[in-house]
Amino acid sequence: MEQTVLVVDDNALNRELLRLVLEQQGYVVVEATTAEEALTMISDTHPALVLMDCHLPGMDGLSATRELKGIEATCGIPVVAVTAHAMPGDRERALAAGCNEYISKPVDFSRLIDIVSSLVPQRS
Repeated sequence: MEQTVLVVDDNALNRELLRLVLEQQGYVVVEATTAEEALTMISDTHPALVLMDCHLPGMDGLSATRELKGIEATCGIPVVAVTAHAMPGDRERALAAGCNEYISKPVDFSRLIDIVSSLVPQRS
């Protein structure tokens, strides 16, 4: 059974790169460009994992993660924070918001696959 990963990023190139890497690993990828769109998609598709850009227009990714983790039906979905702004304390803020893991841009795709596969093992 294929696992679905929701990629949330306002940058089309970032979404495309993440989608290509994840699809090569056998994941089904759905995409959102805003936190608000992501929250709607999560309730509709219930993905196995969310890759959440921290800096989004409107609601930021950490606020969306807090909201997601505050809902009983979605609180168990793992979230990986993805950010271009890797400053001291960012990892801790992401984890405090409910993210399961944190990765900075530019994304190390080998590390990303390791993180995704540890949080969402592929089912056969």
